[in-house]
Formats: sequence, structure tokens, C-alpha cells
Amino acid sequence: MSDAAPARFRPPATEPPWVRILLIALAAAGMALMVGAPLAIVFAEALAEGAGAALAALRHRDALSAIALTLTITAIAVPLNAVFGIAAAWFVTRFDFRGKALLVTLIDLPFSVSPVVAGLCIVLLFGANSTVGGWLVAHGLPIVFAVPGIVLATMFVTFPFVARELIPVMIEQGRAEEEAALTLGASGWRVLRSVTLPNIRWALLYGVLLSTARAMGEFGAVAVVSGKIRGKTATMPITIEMMYNEYLSVAAFSLAALLALLALLTLLFKTALEMRHADQLSSTRRH
Repeated sequence: MSDAAPARFRPPATEPPWVRILLIALAAAGMALMVGAPLAIVFAEALAEGAGAALAALRHRDALSAIALTLTITAIAVPLNAVFGIAAAWFVTRFDFRGKALLVTLIDLPFSVSPVVAGLCIVLLFGANSTVGGWLVAHGLPIVFAVPGIVLATMFVTFPFVARELIPVMIEQGRAEEEAALTLGASGWRVLRSVTLPNIRWALLYGVLLSTARAMGEFGAVAVVSGKIRGKTATMPITIEMMYNEYLSVAAFSLAALLALLALLTLLFKTALEMRHADQLSSTRRH
């Protein structure tokens, strides 16, 4: 009985050139259709009447107020989310307790709950007709239809980004270095500053960048709690909607183009960090 000829196995990831070209073309076409075309339309509409008209629209009082409010809300919500995200990740990864799975599920809750529902919950809890909200309004501290409500709504929808970036990294790194520092006499704050934060800095930065982009573009929750008061509680996305509904196309698309540029700058900053610190990023396996 003759020996059977050995089977020939094709090495993995060695598809014919035409297959690779086809896949690359499909990916490029998908990106162009889903990302490139909408961005091109936004910038084309913004410049439909020339750059001067677009700049004039951005200098309008309502546009300037919306830009300032959006940047202010982002500057408040993102640092707070970074602090809460570090605390949540520390608690989940450094302690064993009953209900840990439930806590992780609650951290992910904003991913599954509609932002509109989140905004409605804030209105029901802190609105003028509620017990807490009525007391706050009576003491001159309104939450709903004011900046604090917008901050709360923005924090709710962006909270998971920081915590979810930190938890896998902190689980992978373990507790050995922190326990060694404690054994050598370091205080808890010293361990946090000297050991924990340096080890998670890239994941923290990623989470902050994602949270920043999400905070600037949030619409649903903010639309519910803000009341859409022009010049007071109207953020950039809300002002874009109002201008578009009023047929102020150039103004709406100019503000939308600025919002898109801010998002692109965030992405470019992230890419620049990846290129400059590739070794450190690869060591944390966060790409």
C-alpha cells in the first residue's frame, strides 16, 4: 500500500493579490461612503457662499455663545469623568466583593440607555416639579434648563469611556507593583501618583480623548435637559439643529464644520501620540 501524498496546507493570510485588492477597495469605499462623503458635504455647504460668509456666521452672537458653552461643558465634564473613571476602575480591579459584575454592568449602562431617556430621568429627578429640584430652584440653584443639568447629562453619556479604557489595562497589570510600593512604606496617594497613574496614562488619555469627542457632539440628553434656550443653554449641536430648522443653511453647516474640525483635531492628536510613543503604547496593548 503506497503512502498517500502529504496534504498541502495553505499558510494563513496569504490570499491571492486580487482578494487583498478587493478587500482594500471595499474598505476604502465603505469609509468614503460612511465618513468621507458626509464630511465633504458639510464643508461644501458651509463654504457654499464663500469663506467670508462662513466666518461671519461663526462670529454671530448665537454661534459664539454655543461654542463657548460647548467648550465650557466639555472642560467641566471630562475632568470629572476622568476622576470618576479612575475611581471606578480602581474599585473594580483592586477589590473583590459581591456584586462586582453588577457594578461593571452599571458602568456600561450609558452605552445601552438612550440619551433621550437619560435626559428625561434627569428632568424627572431635578426638575422644578420634583422634591429635590423644587428645593434647588427655591434656593437659586436650578439644575434643569441650566448649565448644571447639561453637565450632568454630558457626564452620564460619556462616563463609560474612561472607565472602560482603564479596567482592562489595570486588570492586565495586576497589583504587584502597587503592593510592593505599599510594602516599602508609600502612602496610598503616593502609590497612585508614582505607580498607578504612570502605568495607566495612555489608557487614561485614550479615554479622555474619546470622552472629549463625545461630550462636544452630544445632542439627545442635552436637548432634553437644556430647554434649548438660545444664547444660554444651546450647545453647538442644538444650535446647529435650530439654525437648520430656520433655513439658515450656511450658518448651520459652518457651525457643523467647526464641530467636525474639533473632532478631527482630537483624532489627529491621538494619531500623533501613537506615532511618537509607539513603544509605550504597544507595551500596554492599547491601540
